[in-house]
Amino acid sequence: MREYFPQIKQPVKFEGPETKNPLAFRHYDAAALVGGKSMAGHLRFAVAWWHSFVGEGRDPFGAPTMVHSWDTAGSEMERAENRVDAAFEFFTKLGVGFYCFHDADVAPAGADFSEYRTNLHRIVKLLKQRQADTGVKLLWGTANLFSHPRYAHGAATNPDPAVFAWAAAQVKNCLEATLELGGENYVFWGGREGYETLLNTDMKREQEQFARFLHLAVDYAKEIGFCGQFLIEPKPKEPTKHQYDFDAATVLGFLEHHGLSDHFKLNIEANHATLAGHTFEHELATASIHGKLGSIDANVGDPLLGWDTDQFATSAMLATRCMLVVLRQGGIAPGGLNFDAKLRRGSIDAADLFHAHIGSMDAFARGLKAAQRIIDDGVLDGFIRERYQDWSCGLGREIVEGKQDSASLEQWVVTHGEPVPRSGRQEMLENLIASYL
Repeated sequence: MREYFPQIKQPVKFEGPETKNPLAFRHYDAAALVGGKSMAGHLRFAVAWWHSFVGEGRDPFGAPTMVHSWDTAGSEMERAENRVDAAFEFFTKLGVGFYCFHDADVAPAGADFSEYRTNLHRIVKLLKQRQADTGVKLLWGTANLFSHPRYAHGAATNPDPAVFAWAAAQVKNCLEATLELGGENYVFWGGREGYETLLNTDMKREQEQFARFLHLAVDYAKEIGFCGQFLIEPKPKEPTKHQYDFDAATVLGFLEHHGLSDHFKLNIEANHATLAGHTFEHELATASIHGKLGSIDANVGDPLLGWDTDQFATSAMLATRCMLVVLRQGGIAPGGLNFDAKLRRGSIDAADLFHAHIGSMDAFARGLKAAQRIIDDGVLDGFIRERYQDWSCGLGREIVEGKQDSASLEQWVVTHGEPVPRSGRQEMLENLIASYL
């Protein structure tokens, strides 16, 4: 079998914070225990097939800059098969346990649906063999329902029922592929499930169609015995101007309204939170407090740019605040942290893919360790408990227990007068978190 990363002579290892080796982990030690669980068990890192092995470095203003050795010869199918070999070589040399894919990433689309299905089945067979050879698992699969011209006006929300049928058929086959590969989750990302203008859009109909589409998938999963976790990935815009899965709160309301809440959790992406005008931590917490944080796309956007730049996250502070949410809910499994991130356009060497993942894996390892120490020390939890302690006694408790009404509260205010202001001490708490890094 051809070697696609010959410059990486051996798997990346943990060498500690003092190492000068750029191809070593400084903080991520897969087997090290944090809070009684291994780092690998906490973080469940996954590599995104689309950015890492299909991305070419193109942007809206320029041609591709990356020439991958697995894409230089042969037919479309031969290149797809080469990509499988390159991917699993990368997974094993990097030392990650999972990967994620869209159907369109791993298999050629073909001339018609029958050819698409044949190509996908052929690649799934190869993927299954490589999984068996290496022990690397599929974190989640999904169908690309946004790139092909047929989906210009949406997939499940398209005005044309024939497009809806195509999308449903794609999801059916991708669900089967995910089941065959032992995938632990299946993700829906709306892509073009939204609108450009309400002048030509029946929003109510489109949202009902989207819900019907998801119900079909739930029903088919039961039929074939897929017991993995269904996930929806919120994104407010891009490519559609206004998407129906705008943010975590919007998706939660949609699921509840359409009777889907019991079947889905959320896959939260940091860059999508930014596009929605939220912080990553806000979206994670919104999902988590409703018991719906299922998985994470670990990346960041550029605050100076208004689009989905999908950069590798290297901020230990961001990672710490992320892992605080994950640890407080008891973990992220069967989800994980998927690196839905791409190299910058000028990073054209094969080794750059290792440097990018190593840096982000180290950042989340630092965040994990810091978050566990913060929780163990109880400093944040203690402050929050103290800040809200008056809800556990006196007037607060009476309000919670329904022993106060509007009239009695008015009388309380007349008797007790103006409340005494209290500081939220935000700056102190930010400094406190920083001290753990």
